[in-house]
Parts: sequence; C-alpha cells; structure tokens
Amino acid sequence: MVSAAERLAGNFDLSVIGKAKELKSRLWFVVGALIVARIGAYVPIPGIDPQVLADIFKQHSGGVLGVFNMFSGGALGRMTIFALGIMPYISSSIIIQLMTIASPHLAALKKEGEAGRRKINQYTRYGTVFLAVIQGYGISVGLEGMHAASGASAVLDHGLFFRITTAMTLMGGTMFLVWLGEQMTARGIGNGTSLIIFAGIVAGFPAAIAKTFEQGRTGALPTQVIIGIIVGALALVAFIVFMERAQRRIIVQYPKRQVGMKIMGGDSSHLPLKLNMSGVIPPIFASSILLFPLTIASFNQGKGPSWITTVTAYLGHGQPLYIFLYMAIITFFCFFYTSVVFNTTDTADNLKKYGGFIAGIRPGKNTADYLDYVVTRLTVIGAIYLSFVCAVPEVLIANYNIPFYLGGTSLLITINVLMDFVQQVQSHLFAHQYEGLIKKAKLKSKR
Repeated sequence: MVSAAERLAGNFDLSVIGKAKELKSRLWFVVGALIVARIGAYVPIPGIDPQVLADIFKQHSGGVLGVFNMFSGGALGRMTIFALGIMPYISSSIIIQLMTIASPHLAALKKEGEAGRRKINQYTRYGTVFLAVIQGYGISVGLEGMHAASGASAVLDHGLFFRITTAMTLMGGTMFLVWLGEQMTARGIGNGTSLIIFAGIVAGFPAAIAKTFEQGRTGALPTQVIIGIIVGALALVAFIVFMERAQRRIIVQYPKRQVGMKIMGGDSSHLPLKLNMSGVIPPIFASSILLFPLTIASFNQGKGPSWITTVTAYLGHGQPLYIFLYMAIITFFCFFYTSVVFNTTDTADNLKKYGGFIAGIRPGKNTADYLDYVVTRLTVIGAIYLSFVCAVPEVLIANYNIPFYLGGTSLLITINVLMDFVQQVQSHLFAHQYEGLIKKAKLKSKR
C-alpha cells in the first residue's frame, strides 16, 4: 500500500484526476480551447488564391517567414484569420513593460496591485489592437506586391477594400486568440498564451520530422546528419530540463520570538532562485523584434531601396549579424525580465518585515545588495544558456536546411510550457488529496 504521505510527495495515482472534478473540467476546457485555436488556423481570409499563396510561401519559407509561420502554428503559410497569431500581443507586452520603467504613471499603476494590473492589461490590449492593424495592413500590401514564379498574384482583387478587410480580419483573429488565452488562464490550467504558442509549435512537429526523414530518403541529408540531429535533439532536451530545474537556494533564518506564553519561530527556510528566471520570454521577445522589420523587408522582393536588400541578406538565418543581434536581444531581455519578475528590494523588505534574515547579512539594504549580487550572476549564466540553446540550432538550420520546428527556440518553449503545465496539474492534485485527507479526518473524529 502507498501511504498518503508518499502520494503527496509526488507519487500520484493517475486515477485521482478522474475523481478531481474541477481539475478534469479545467483540462477539458484547455483541450476544447486549443481545438478552437487549431480550427481557426485553417480558416482562410477572403480574397486569397491558396495555390498561388502556397507557391509564394515556398519561395520564402526558408527565411524569416518560416519562423513567423512556426509561432503562428502554420496559420501564416495558409494566410488564415489567425495568421498574426499571438505575436502582436507579445510585442505590445514588451512595449508596455519597457514603458513601466520610463513612465511614472505606469510605474505607479504597477504598484497598485490587482487594480493596477488590470489597467496595465487594458493598455496592453489597446497596443495589441494598434499593432495588429498595422501589421495586418502591412501584410495585405505585401501580399499584393508578391508574385509566384509564374507571375500570378495571390490576391484575387487588389485595392483598398482588400487591404482594409484583411487588416480587420487579422486584427480580429489576434484579439480572439488573446481573449481565448485569458479564458484558458482563468478557467483552465497553465498560461493560456503560452499554451496557444505551444500548440502551434507541436502541431508542426510531425510534418517537420517527416520532412527530415524524407530529405534523408532522397539523399538531401546524409544519414549521419539525421542521426546527429536525433541525438542532438535528445541531448538538448535533457540539457534544457536540467537547466530549467537548476536553482540556487539561499538559507533564510527566522529568530525565536515570544508570543504570549509560548516561544515561536527559530526555524529556517530557503529562498529558491532559479537559474533562468525569465523562462521563454527572452527568445520570444527577441524573435518578435527581429521578425517585424525582416517581414516588411521580405515583402519588397528586390524592389525599393538597395539597402533593404542588403539588410535582408545580412539578417538572414545563420548569418553572423542575425546571430549576434539574436543573442544580444536575448541577453538584454534576460536581465530586463528578471528585474521585472524578481525585485530584490521588495524581497529584502518582505524578509525584514517577517523577521527573516540571511546568515551573515544585515537586513534591509545589505540583504537587497546581496540578493542583487546573486541574481545578477545567475542571470549571466541563464543568458549564456538561453543564447546557446537558441543560437546554435539556428546555425545548423541554416546550413543543413533543418525545419524550424526542430530548433532550440521551439524545443525551449515546448519543454518550458510542458513543465509549467505539469507543475500546475500537480498543484491541483495536491489540493484535491489534501481535501480528501481532511474529509477522512473529520469522519474519523465524528465516529
């Protein structure tokens, strides 16, 4: 027999999920929402010739549009209502979070708790609408200027009406995904936005694996390269899991104090600091920043100023400038987002408020400086880790024509979202098992 204590320590009986009605309903809600998101990824916008579009996209799929298509779950390649995906929302979040540092008004809202957070989310949605309209209109103009090798255009009827309807359709699809992600976060399990990106990436895995083996069958990829890809992917998965679970534990001690006639406290705890506090945010932010100008440049197809063609060539995948900017932006957002999610001053003040202290460090400012010292060094390692995981596969993809879905960024997002999802499911199972133990204890006490 497995004791309740052992089950609570992590050895879960999967049959418990069936008994936890709330957890089961949340899981079904997530599944239903993801199905809706995947159905929308196949609903085309009006006025597009799908065959010509497929030919045009095949010409550009090896570049920046291939990455954008990965984040949209293949919706961009089919030019569906969800072609923009959730990326305008992510870009808007970047801008708003940067503005919280520069704007005193937003900085004050951030400190107001739940009410301030709702107001900042509202500003983020407004920014999402603006960016989605601009990007949607840009895509419509770009589609009108793009032609297949045969000279045919993907747009059936050029003009202002097509541009406006396309922009509004793509904006509506993005806002629906934002709403769906918020509903998944509130009524389901995990972060809804991350799960939508995760579902889009996972949906492309089978086709990417099949394409890789097909390249091996035709001789485009040597057998030893395919074996190296499989071994490298498995090693990368193990490395990502190890680094994501790595943490520095800082011992926090609490002094003894007298409460009435009893002596309370005297315990010690630990403050866990993850090696990678920023998670998958830096790679996503870096990709969205690099994708926006490159997407506009790719629509010119050699037309316009010569510097656009030059920039597009230098910022191609696997090029030194692209790799350098990618790693630089990832490093920047590692430090920036870590400072957003972990405020050393607030943490030190909270420890002081509840009587906690770090051995050998005075409470208050000294504790904040020590935490900043530790977090900075952890973030340096985390930034190097993220840059390596995301940049090295980019070089391999450019040199060996490996599908983008098998890159480091996609694996990083997939593993992080899965780990967070499993952790939240375990938290719900903990709560359900505790409730069961409490009910049994009450029944025994009544007897």
